[in-house]
Amino acid sequence: MLSFWEKNSFLHYDYIIIGSGIVGLSTACSLKEQQPTASVLVLERGVLPSGASTKNAGFACIGSPTELLSDLQKMSESDTLSLLELRWRGLHRLRQRLSDEKIGYLALGSYELISDKESFCLDHLTYLNQLIYPIIGKIAFSETPELLLPFGFNRQYVKTLVKNHAEGQLDTGKMMRSLWEYANSLGVIVTTGAKVQQIIPQNNTVQLVVESNVGQTNITYCAHRQVAICTNAFAKQFLPDADIRPGRGQVLVTKPIETLPFQGIFHYDEGFYYFRNYENRVILGGGRNLDFEGETTTDLHNTTNITDNLIQQLHQIILPNTAFEIDSYWAGIMAFGKDKMPILQRVDAQIVAGVRLGGMGVAIGSHLGDSLANMLLNA
Repeated sequence: MLSFWEKNSFLHYDYIIIGSGIVGLSTACSLKEQQPTASVLVLERGVLPSGASTKNAGFACIGSPTELLSDLQKMSESDTLSLLELRWRGLHRLRQRLSDEKIGYLALGSYELISDKESFCLDHLTYLNQLIYPIIGKIAFSETPELLLPFGFNRQYVKTLVKNHAEGQLDTGKMMRSLWEYANSLGVIVTTGAKVQQIIPQNNTVQLVVESNVGQTNITYCAHRQVAICTNAFAKQFLPDADIRPGRGQVLVTKPIETLPFQGIFHYDEGFYYFRNYENRVILGGGRNLDFEGETTTDLHNTTNITDNLIQQLHQIILPNTAFEIDSYWAGIMAFGKDKMPILQRVDAQIVAGVRLGGMGVAIGSHLGDSLANMLLNA
């Protein structure tokens, strides 16, 4: 049973946001930046953010050549550019808000490993550079075959490299810790271990029923203005008709490697494999294409078929001549749909949603948070 004091001082807010990932915290920060006197609560079901924001590999990406060419086959040129601009603006907003130092951002560029089956993209680099130049203001793509030998990749598979000069890497942990601390500095309240069970619009307010960790009685919070759903792949609980499909991303990290021959971020096999250096370790993720059905899940456990394949990729393609040991594994849950654009919608007069980031939450999340905050404030 809650006391009078608890009911009076802890349960009522102007705005309540569900989910403390990059979108939820960015929305909260944008609200407080624009309306400092508003009371803002973020409810997080886990002890730490429990979706993809603290699980990703730390890629600051806008799109590889083969990904963009694939998008152009499925979407119009204008829609493809709109999506790329969302990523570009989102990364700029993230860096501007927190600073490169606080998110561990390094502008080392990215590389796509080109095998025989991807070599077609080399004929389209000039077109892609011209297409995206008005958005990013620089030449993005260039072929860099001279780096094949020093990077040490298996040259029977990797025929050349294409560098993206507009991408970089960041420290996922530093980014989320800094975003959390920045939100706190603005006066945002973040409550963890608060799994929302129901959202109930009621008499110009919104009641949020939260599962209690103590005793048998659930706790009901009240938003007196608006609520934002920022739970990405887990949003089907509140948006049962939304086009949202979860996708598990499994990741491993090696122990330090004294003679690691490369640095930067890398993609191959149409982006289904991605790896980077973190200091002198390798972080490698992917393999979802080996079992799309099995990886369409919100289960955070690793599976041996994927992790064994990731180790095989290290041995055969990435580090064929370098000894390594695995330090640890983890998994995160992304959200996909029929198209790659995120869902940004008003669900109810007092409820909005910003979800389904298509595995590009680091890039899109900050910009999406600004858009959500504007919807909340202009209701």
